[in-house]
Amino acid sequence: MNMKLLKLLNKNARYTLSELSSMLGITENEVKAEIEFLEKEGYIRAYKTVIDWEKFDDTSVSALIELKVTPKSGLGFEEVAQRVMRYNEVETVYLMSGGYDLCVIVKGKTFQQVAMFVAKELSTIDSVISTSTHFVLRRYKELDVCLYGGKNDDRGIYSL
Repeated sequence: MNMKLLKLLNKNARYTLSELSSMLGITENEVKAEIEFLEKEGYIRAYKTVIDWEKFDDTSVSALIELKVTPKSGLGFEEVAQRVMRYNEVETVYLMSGGYDLCVIVKGKTFQQVAMFVAKELSTIDSVISTSTHFVLRRYKELDVCLYGGKNDDRGIYSL
């Protein structure tokens, strides 16, 4: 598996086969075949666009929700995580070590809408012991993309 290719696609999924070929020192056909293999085997799950939502008038609010959970015998945290993942408001769910068990990133139209979602949906799940909500006030960097400040030129030869 070509880890350099995966890192490049993670950085910018819009690189052309020609650009990737040049950066990796392999043919375009080899790049294409490797990408097809990675997609087929499930290493590449999706191609996403990082959008700076603050540039739009369409207001939205994001929050990081800490969930403390009582794991169920034989199921661990999986059952709660699966249930939380089903909500449209939920963008991300992580199992964590430390002071809480699940980290849930939620998006809504207003602070109140997110707060009510936490109060009425997440906190009422049987295994949830407690929640702690942290609202995102500004994004500086997301998924390795700088959202604040100047634009960097990421073209060039790639090396590990």
